[in-house]
Amino acid sequence: MSVVITQVFNGFSLGSILLFVAIGLAITFGLMGVINMAHGELIMVGAYMTYVVQQIFAKYAPQSMGYYFFVAIPVAFFVSALLGWGLEKILIRHLYHRPLDSLLATWGVSLILQQLARTIFGAPNVAVLPPGWLDGGIRIAGMVFPYKRLFILAFVILSIFVLNLYLNKTPAGRRMRAVTLNRDMASCLGISTRKVDAYAFAIGSGFAGLAGCALTLLGPIGPTIGTYYIVDAFMVVILGGIGKLIGTVLGAFGIGLVSTLMEYSTSATMAKVIIFALIIAFLQWKPSGLVSVRTRSLD
Repeated sequence: MSVVITQVFNGFSLGSILLFVAIGLAITFGLMGVINMAHGELIMVGAYMTYVVQQIFAKYAPQSMGYYFFVAIPVAFFVSALLGWGLEKILIRHLYHRPLDSLLATWGVSLILQQLARTIFGAPNVAVLPPGWLDGGIRIAGMVFPYKRLFILAFVILSIFVLNLYLNKTPAGRRMRAVTLNRDMASCLGISTRKVDAYAFAIGSGFAGLAGCALTLLGPIGPTIGTYYIVDAFMVVILGGIGKLIGTVLGAFGIGLVSTLMEYSTSATMAKVIIFALIIAFLQWKPSGLVSVRTRSLD
């Protein structure tokens, strides 16, 4: 039983990381249909912003190192959001309805951002030391639940709660949902879809920065940290279904649990193969994903 509980916890932990990585992609891909290959590099930006904040605290306020992470969270969000907003204004908005062009353009942006990171911070990975209060874990019946994993899980739950409130309780969030459901009708009703696209891309990029901030708790970071998660993020979004936040949540935790259980019984490589095969088989049965959006649009 202890082995089962440990594996389930590991599955939820992996699912929380995948969910954090995929939230921003679900917003941009679900709203605008843009395949943003630079999403991983926005994660990298959030991770490096956390590293920069840590270095500033270590130099100017070493007595407050235990609190640097609380400052790094908003810094990672707003810097990544500002970069995403500028990317949408300068490049993405000119490539709507041109999926191949947007794919190639964002891939080029990802390469540029990686080279900039190597130029500024160097090619080797850098270590971000977690706050001291995240060392150790909770011991229950011989099982250890690390504080870092528990903090990431709580961080993801809080972020999903805040995002859900934004989408359902604020005028800007309701406009974003309206554009996602029916862009033409929303435009006819006076909603500026260009502004909604820009704000949505900024919010999605900000959540990518938060994901990078959370990933610094798990190990060293480098210029290619985002490329390790971009494929898994697309898997989560496609499996969960476009346009529904609950679908992304179910897809992330589902992949996390199945992947962890498969890795325990086989190997990491075989588990990845099985996951891909199961997702392909599921999408053959239900192409719209776990949760589909009901609309009145005519085909």
